[in-house]
Amino acid sequence: MGYVSAVPPPRSDASDAAGADAPAADGPGRAAGRRSVAIALLLGALGATVVLLASGRVWARGTAAIADSSLALSAEGREVTGVPAALAIVGLAALVAVFAVRSKGRLAVAALLALSGLGAAASALAGASDRAALDDEAARTTADTAARVAGLTHTAWPYVTAAGGLLILLAGLLALRYGRTWPAMGGRYEREGTARPRPRRASAAPAPDPDRPEDLWKALDRGEDPTG
Repeated sequence: MGYVSAVPPPRSDASDAAGADAPAADGPGRAAGRRSVAIALLLGALGATVVLLASGRVWARGTAAIADSSLALSAEGREVTGVPAALAIVGLAALVAVFAVRSKGRLAVAALLALSGLGAAASALAGASDRAALDDEAARTTADTAARVAGLTHTAWPYVTAAGGLLILLAGLLALRYGRTWPAMGGRYEREGTARPRPRRASAAPAPDPDRPEDLWKALDRGEDPTG
């Protein structure tokens, strides 16, 4: 009988290092991916909501001279520029679509999400000091094309709109960084190239033996004609 040792064979340093590093590298990456999904959804939805609400607020106020009096004028964000609200809607659509695509398509949608947030913030900041909307309103009110608004003041709502756009931008950057680890929609939402296998039909019951009464009764219970 040969000699049998109870001591396990020594493991190489390379295998030990690989076994120790694999779970450590995989676990934090997956955990970060799960956290990034929730954070991106929160940032994107909150940012789009802020942009849509703040765009409907008054961005600028002023007065227009009519005869010996003055008329108070105001302009909402959508009257100054409709770009932030439009890009917020695009950002919401991209935030949902990022889960419906994979690979390069997901990167493209994530880039669209980030660009929509950047565009919303930039257009809001550009409209923060705009006076064209109130000048047009003064011209319509006074029926004088040369009329200009006086006492022009701006509110903080354009900057709130820009902050909402930055939230959408952050959601897009998270999608670009961690999107490859995010889950996708189920297989029923995807277009498959091959047909799904059909479920197998149950095999037919064996023909009843006329010499065995129990087989005849089982055939009758199944709705079959045992004499056929």
